[in-house]
Amino acid sequence: MSLNPEDKTIAFVIKPILFTVCLVPFITLVIGAVNNTLGTNPVETMTHETGEWTLRFLLLTLMITPLRRLSGKSWLIKLRRMLGLYAFFYACLHFITYIWFDQYFDWMEVVRDIPKRPFITVGFTAFVLLIPLAVTSNNKMIRLLKKNWVKLHKLVYVIAVLGVLHFLWLVKADTLEPLIYASILLILLGYRAYYQRRKNI
Repeated sequence: MSLNPEDKTIAFVIKPILFTVCLVPFITLVIGAVNNTLGTNPVETMTHETGEWTLRFLLLTLMITPLRRLSGKSWLIKLRRMLGLYAFFYACLHFITYIWFDQYFDWMEVVRDIPKRPFITVGFTAFVLLIPLAVTSNNKMIRLLKKNWVKLHKLVYVIAVLGVLHFLWLVKADTLEPLIYASILLILLGYRAYYQRRKNI
């Protein structure tokens, strides 16, 4: 999308600020790990926090297009790629925490664990689907894939659904938080369906 000079200036100013803000959860976890302030179960805290931030950044990424359409602020679209890559960054941290601190790099145990527990199955599937989106997020791949790029990146909706299911099946009893994320996702998917329907009328 082509932006006017004013929108380009706004995006140029906001992007480094947003980049720094998005790093805050990671820095907080690092400081907590160094100072031993992550609670009685640091591994569980790291796993939970990196997983939740992955989901938050996925939903923020999905919010950009509706916010741009509703507000008319075209510069918002320039933030979408960064938010998506941060979702992948925190997903990588989430996965690394699992294979390092939970499974101690016992790959055979990881292979056995993935199909055995449904919440890990959907979580791992979401992570695998995120990889091609991250790899193809640059301008070169957009030009190379053309219309196929748009089709490929629609996988983000599937990934978000799997992410919510992963969280919901993980917590089992206290489902308030995952249901809040599920509600936000439902609104975003509903808006997309509504917009597409109006567009096709």
